[in-house]
Amino acid sequence: MTPRKLHLLVVNQFFWPDTAATGQLLMDVSRAVGSELARTTAICAESDYGIKDTTARPPVRILRSRVVRFSRATIGRLLSYAAFILGAVWNGFRIGRPDVILTLTTPPLTSVFGHIVKLMRGCSHFIWEMDVYPDIAVDLGVLKRHSILTGIIGALADWSRRNADGIIVLGDDMKARLIHRGIPETKIFVAENWADGREIIPRPFPEGPFVVHYSGTLGLSHDVDTIAAALSHLRDDPRFRFVFAGGGARRKYLENYCAAHIVPNVTFQPYCSRAELGASLAEGHVGLVTQLPQTCGSVVPSKTYGIMAAGRPILYIGPPDSTPAHIIHRFRCGWRIDPGDVEGLVQLLHRLQSDPALVRNAGRNAREAFEQHYDLPIGVRRITDILGLNATHVFAPLPRPDRVRSVAVPDSARQERLS
Repeated sequence: MTPRKLHLLVVNQFFWPDTAATGQLLMDVSRAVGSELARTTAICAESDYGIKDTTARPPVRILRSRVVRFSRATIGRLLSYAAFILGAVWNGFRIGRPDVILTLTTPPLTSVFGHIVKLMRGCSHFIWEMDVYPDIAVDLGVLKRHSILTGIIGALADWSRRNADGIIVLGDDMKARLIHRGIPETKIFVAENWADGREIIPRPFPEGPFVVHYSGTLGLSHDVDTIAAALSHLRDDPRFRFVFAGGGARRKYLENYCAAHIVPNVTFQPYCSRAELGASLAEGHVGLVTQLPQTCGSVVPSKTYGIMAAGRPILYIGPPDSTPAHIIHRFRCGWRIDPGDVEGLVQLLHRLQSDPALVRNAGRNAREAFEQHYDLPIGVRRITDILGLNATHVFAPLPRPDRVRSVAVPDSARQERLS
């Protein structure tokens, strides 16, 4: 008799063919699980986030909520969240009993639905925390720290966390956030995000001006003011060029700032598809990552891993106790600047522009660390191991373009703070 396949239920507002980061990560896990060991069902919303993923459909039964489409406006976003949860409840109780349910944090409190399914169906429930709620809303001033609403959201979220079989977090800083909220450390598993090292490979550094490249969403949790001030300082210097590819709530602010301050050496590009990401990242000499200090641990920037896959150093404007800062310090693969330290940032950019070997060495370190710790097969295996599943998908070997022994990056300048 053929043994019954495990039934994995994954719940998130975004899933294939959406290109939102959470949906892509969840799709990678679904492909890794495959169809031999488990049958997977995904409950998600209507696909309308942005550029569509043109890769093959994953071996997953996809149930979509088609009530209210996603919107980046506040009211539209809240309506889409509520509609998604209602649709998830409807779909969740008509698909049969899952063995394992994995809920993400878009929208917030999806974990509460997951725990209810666990109680009703007797399955295991794991929470994959992409953002810590309500902390991130408080950090960004969306919610007041001691308001009744904040207390209700926190109580519901922590109730589901304490009753989950495991909580997956993106770094030690996020783990510390949950421990501070009173969540038992034994329930928390650290599993960093990843990128696909077959799609994103190191390419030659561009000729011409020194390019600082930002890829992805420029949102409310990102420090825009520091890089904007640096743009103003370097606007008349033809040795520098800045590229911002993507979108987000703070993107328009930066565009308006550059127009008002007449910054000619900046280019704004739209989101690119996953297949085009490698070529886009290769436009830069360094990849820019930014984070507001107060969001340390409530979010973890995932764009770090694509930059490393591309063989580019990380230029991180953010707090010293964050996951990107720890990666930079551990692998000598970039530089960290305190938010607000415009002078330090400008000095660092001048040094990097004048020392190409320094940049290339840090880029080699980044790719080497990526191959050892953050490539897609390694990342998804961390998740499937936590879930008690075995990844059955066989990944092709990584391309090895001109492997060169990594060289330690010196730490001799004040502005090259490797936190």
